[in-house]
Amino acid sequence: MKKVIEKEELRDLVKSGDKLLVGGFGLSGTPLTILDELLETDIKNLTIVSNNLGDDGQGLHKLFMQGKIKKAIGSFFTTNKEAVIAWQNGELEIELIPQGTLAEALRAGGAGIGGFYTKTAVGTELAKGKEEREIDGERYIFEKAIKGDVSLVRAKKADKLGNLIYHTTARNFNPMIATAGKIVIAEVDEIVDVGELDPEYIVTPHAYVDYIIESKYVKKGGTYVGS
Repeated sequence: MKKVIEKEELRDLVKSGDKLLVGGFGLSGTPLTILDELLETDIKNLTIVSNNLGDDGQGLHKLFMQGKIKKAIGSFFTTNKEAVIAWQNGELEIELIPQGTLAEALRAGGAGIGGFYTKTAVGTELAKGKEEREIDGERYIFEKAIKGDVSLVRAKKADKLGNLIYHTTARNFNPMIATAGKIVIAEVDEIVDVGELDPEYIVTPHAYVDYIIESKYVKKGGTYVGS
């Protein structure tokens, strides 16, 4: 199976109504090229699982401003003021999940685990409607695992089989997200031949990755710029 594709081929892989798992923390580790390409489609009613909804004018912020997102599941949405206003007006569904819980829910989804108990958020608004139980004298709430239709991740390098290496903190949620989608698409800065990656540095094995595209963005002076 040929995994390296052109960005235009992404249009056949994402459908309206899909649940997308999107890597990134701020813009670090965000698959910006993939998200830009989705702007050129007529897909809509997306559920997005991501730490945040992009930064002003970049990443998931663009998809939201185009009206393609109906629900956001994640931890930190206040950088997208339009999304917060839309939520206040009842125009966007938001499900808030603490960052550690989000990471573990994605990991559980990729590992075939139905969910887990955590002390985080016990007794808060985030625990409302969730199962609670006592374990060894302490209160826990049950969090369901998160899985998605399509996972969109960003890595530093890939070989042509799809083995992935990440760059420092740009790794963030990407390895967990790469395990939890039915289809996994990786945007990478560089694609090399099989055998060129040091196996000790491979974080996401090729078995998880279905497609690879080369990124059109480079980082200059702390800002991501399209090439």
